[in-house]
Parts: sequence; C-alpha cells; structure tokens
Amino acid sequence: MVFVAPPATAAWSHRDARSGFEVVYFQVLNAGWQIDGCTTAVEDGQAWVVDYAITVDTNWTTRSARVTGRSAAGSRSAVLEADGMGRWLVNGEQATHLDGCLDVDLESSAMTNALPVHRMALPVHAGSAAPAAYVRALDLSVERLEQDYTRTPDGGSHQSYDYAAPAFDVACRLVYDESGLVLSYPGLAARAG
Repeated sequence: MVFVAPPATAAWSHRDARSGFEVVYFQVLNAGWQIDGCTTAVEDGQAWVVDYAITVDTNWTTRSARVTGRSAAGSRSAVLEADGMGRWLVNGEQATHLDGCLDVDLESSAMTNALPVHRMALPVHAGSAAPAAYVRALDLSVERLEQDYTRTPDGGSHQSYDYAAPAFDVACRLVYDESGLVLSYPGLAARAG
C-alpha cells in the first residue's frame, strides 16, 4: 500500500509519558515537503514548548530541521542540515556522530515517526534499521538514536510497524493512517485530528 499525501494539518494528544499536545502543518514543495509544528507539554514536572520546521525531499529524507525550544531554563535553538546521503551539520558544525542517519527524530514529536516509514516504504514482514538525528526536548541537544522498524500485516487502510529504540528500552507497535501519520504510539501519543 502506498501512502496518500498528508493532510494540510494533523494533531496528537500526548499522554502517559507526558501531558501535552502537538499540531503540525504540511505544505508541498517542488522538491518535497515543508512540515511546521509545535508541541507543548509537561513532562516530569517540567513544562516546555518546541517549535519546528522540517524540510524533507521527495523521498521523505530529512534535508533540514530548525528547532526552537522554551522552558523555565530559557530559550534555545538548533539548526540541523543534511545532505540526504547521511552527513549532517548541527548549528553549522560537522556532526560525524550522525553519519548514516537519514531522518530527524524530535523527542517532543509523534509526527517525526512518519519520516522513516515514508522513506523506507517497507513491504509487509520487512524490517530495517533507521538511525536518526535525535533532538532532545528540554535542551535541544542532538544525539544519534538507533531504532528499528518492521512492517506487520496491514489492518484495513492502516499500516502498522513494530518499533524498537533500545536506548530507551522502547518496543511497541505503531499504527499509521493512509497518509503515513502515526495514529497510535503506545505510551506516548494518539492522533487527535
């Protein structure tokens, strides 16, 4: 099953791990998509806001991410630029620890789990590693996150993937809508609109 174009806007309610909300807007570009979003949340007693603007190419490979965060500790920003071949700059500096990563994954966002699924276009029962440039919510530090996706049999118009991120001891099944956006992320978020 091929994904249809994303809607103009989508939203998620964040729960369990944190309490919050995320809203995102999609705009088609000549060479891909512009994805603008905002997440507000309270997690472990700390309130934060993360705004982001992500550009992906026609294959849904991340090309840039501009992230701004606010919390009681103040405001921060991070700019990630990628060549589409797995090499990155973070705030203008080479980030060799991210070599081989093709996606950005924001700790604050359920939406960013759509990026590798679109890019990989896995057939049922196939799996793949999808290491990502992972941006933390509170301080916007950028680290490498090893993660894996394995596509499971479809449920009607929905695709599902067994997802694992060993660094966080996370293993769950993610369910996606016909446009490849997460509907259900156990322990973290559910689609609200």
